[in-house]
Amino acid sequence: MGTAGIVILSILGIIILFLIIKFNIYVSLRNKIKQSKSGIDVYLNQRFDLIPNLVECVKGYANYESQTFAKITELRSEYDNGKNLKKGEEVNSEFNKLLAISESNPNLKASEQFINLQKSLTKIENQLQAARRVYNGDVTLYNTTISTFPDLILAKLFGFKEEELFEIEEYKKENINIDL
Repeated sequence: MGTAGIVILSILGIIILFLIIKFNIYVSLRNKIKQSKSGIDVYLNQRFDLIPNLVECVKGYANYESQTFAKITELRSEYDNGKNLKKGEEVNSEFNKLLAISESNPNLKASEQFINLQKSLTKIENQLQAARRVYNGDVTLYNTTISTFPDLILAKLFGFKEEELFEIEEYKKENINIDL
């Protein structure tokens, strides 16, 4: 094998190495998109699993608090109307229960539960929005890479196609309806 043969083999080796490197770059970018899409799925699942549980928790506590205050108000009204000593004892009993709960849990109030729900909703939505931005950034990088020369030719040769940016459907842009 002469000098010309070595030069040709060297050039072929460099071309093959270049093609392998480019192929691996495309695969890496495509896998990054899959990972980003998976992140969106994680946050969507969290949103759909966590929010109903939080809402039920807030509903339950708000209902409990409402029933407790309604019962105390009713008993007190009955006591005031008839000065019934038994009703007075029931009012005291309910107040004692309420005091015991508030002493052991001083921050346990329905309004705080609603605030915590709001904070959780905001946090989940922010995480979801960030995951969508990461996904769209990864898709844009991938699409730009396979759309520029000489990658355009190589990507088509290897069968890589452009990915679509994440666009939320119109009906999903509306706020989540939370029925409390």
